Amino acid sequence: MGKNIYVTSPLMPPLEEFVPYLEKIWQNKNLTNGGSFHQQLEAELARYLGVKHVCLFANGTLALLTALQALRVTGEVITTPYSFVATSHTLLWNGLTPVFADIDPHTFNINPDRVEELITPNTTAIMPVHCYGIPCDVDRIQKIADIYGLKVIYDAAHAFGVKKEGTSILNHGDLSVLSFHATKVFNTFEGGAIICHNERTKQRIDYLKNFGFAGETTVVAAGINGKMNEVQAAFGLLQLQHIAGAFDKRVALDARYRELLQGVAGVSVLDVPDDIDWNHAYFPVRIGPDYPLSRDAIYELLKQNGIMSRRYFYPLISSFPMYRGLPSAAKGLLPQANLVADEILCLPIYPDLEFEEQQKIVDIIQSPLTVQPPLFEKVS
Repeated sequence: MGKNIYVTSPLMPPLEEFVPYLEKIWQNKNLTNGGSFHQQLEAELARYLGVKHVCLFANGTLALLTALQALRVTGEVITTPYSFVATSHTLLWNGLTPVFADIDPHTFNINPDRVEELITPNTTAIMPVHCYGIPCDVDRIQKIADIYGLKVIYDAAHAFGVKKEGTSILNHGDLSVLSFHATKVFNTFEGGAIICHNERTKQRIDYLKNFGFAGETTVVAAGINGKMNEVQAAFGLLQLQHIAGAFDKRVALDARYRELLQGVAGVSVLDVPDDIDWNHAYFPVRIGPDYPLSRDAIYELLKQNGIMSRRYFYPLISSFPMYRGLPSAAKGLLPQANLVADEILCLPIYPDLEFEEQQKIVDIIQSPLTVQPPLFEKVS
């Protein structure tokens, strides 16, 4: 039996290249609290990403929690139900009320038209998600925010390195939050970052992620322990040296998927606008009504063959117990999000995925189209 193939696999540079970093940490005895590798990674990421300031965190969820604190967000926050649960969980942890807006059926991002309809006197912010790394309609969202005086915090967990018209998508909104989890295109094992646009905001964020300390004996805010340690930062520095080659491989895998899946009845791929420099973080396909199997059935068929695809995002955040009682979580108000959640399937894509393995995945997807019923019956 062959190895299992997963949706993502972390970029792992050669071990011998990591050893010198570990030796330096061992010699310096500086393990955390903004050490030299931490400072270096912040600077190099800011330069690589084309942003002004990077504030590193131990993980992306802590970064989201702190971003909301940094902007002193209160009341209601309009967000998407089509995301990982951390997006909305950070709102609850901050005592905020999530208000779910339906998504665009083509990009799967929050629909600005729905956002504007949901604004009330209690609304103070919008938290959109750049789903699969495809940018939201940032211009429309910013226009709405400006009209109503709202903050904009982008959950940019998927959007590392993404550009629109040659400019980093992370420069939009008041803050953007990245995830450096092991499954992301750039990772530090666990990790994350807040992208901000001025030194004053960075200083506040840096206070908040270190318990609120503004000196040895001065505490200026009710902060949290969100600091990235030196081992994580060192791994990030090494990752940056290999990221260009990893992106090249992702581009090739994406192109090959599109070629192999072209013309497969009932299977459609995500269209990426021409002005977007995409990071190919995921490869989502929609399993439509013309395909012989339901999305869940082809998911199980792939799984039986050692292919661990992912129904990402399913179920919707709005369907979980802590959210489904919210008025905005009603299924009838989120038709597009519910439809996409039932049809989407993310196929494996990562730098070490071999073309032979990719061909196997596509062959399994095509197999129900060539087998006569009743071996494969449509499963609802």
